[in-house]
Amino acid sequence: MLGLKHGVNRLVDYDPSWEVEFAAERDRIAAALGKTAKGIQHYGSTAVAGMRAKPIIDILVGVRPLSDWERCLEPLIGLGYDYAEQAGVPGHYIFGKGRDSTERTHLVHVVELDGESWRSNLALRDALRRDPGLRRSYVAVKEAAIAEAPVGRARYNELKRDFIDAAKARLDQR
Repeated sequence: MLGLKHGVNRLVDYDPSWEVEFAAERDRIAAALGKTAKGIQHYGSTAVAGMRAKPIIDILVGVRPLSDWERCLEPLIGLGYDYAEQAGVPGHYIFGKGRDSTERTHLVHVVELDGESWRSNLALRDALRRDPGLRRSYVAVKEAAIAEAPVGRARYNELKRDFIDAAKARLDQR
């Protein structure tokens, strides 16, 4: 199961097909972006086996320098993505696949390769893969966020922010 109506927040059980979906989309993105994409990684909850998640594949595309994100604009639009200019995540250029009345299936975050966002997001993904206790805690935070904000991604993300920031800070101390 992949896809979620715009603005709706819902968790589903982990689906092993998410890895297959990511691999297929990674190959499409790599072909479209060529050498501009210095790295393409699956991250977020759908990248963590066994973890409940919103059924949207999160993809991190690393470019260098960050200004090369502009070279991603037309190729990603050509793949069916829309540019979320007002996403409001510093250092992230965000593209979504599926919009308006359709279901959002993929989110691409273009960031600086090996920059803080690249490193911290992949470190958190890897920690969630290794640590069942951290996974359980994060799912509990996400479920509480959905209970408070069943509609509206901005509020949902805001409610998760403290947990994510604290987890990343702990990882930075290691």
